[in-house]
Amino acid sequence: MVDHPTNLDAHRGMAAQKATDLRRLRAEVEADQEALRTRQTALEDMLAAAPAADWPEAVEKARYLLGLFAQSADATDPRRRKLIDQVMADFDHLLDRAAHDRANFPQTDR
Repeated sequence: MVDHPTNLDAHRGMAAQKATDLRRLRAEVEADQEALRTRQTALEDMLAAAPAADWPEAVEKARYLLGLFAQSADATDPRRRKLIDQVMADFDHLLDRAAHDRANFPQTDR
């Protein structure tokens, strides 16, 4: 006797198969959402663990918070959306300028 698992999906009607597929997909989505919440909590714990050591770290914290706000209903206002985009662009500009300044004017030991 050969032990092969029985494929029950092949014996279901279309409606039952669709219902089964939907249950499986919902379970996968719920598991993915729980994993995302766990990773998000870990990230937030790490961001809150200590003050930023420099401007790039502070910018990363601010980017994260702006990203959360950007997903909220309050951020759907076009003026707020534009402001969020401008602040993100400002961060890029200022960080690029700071990196350029560090490259051209290295810090000296005192």
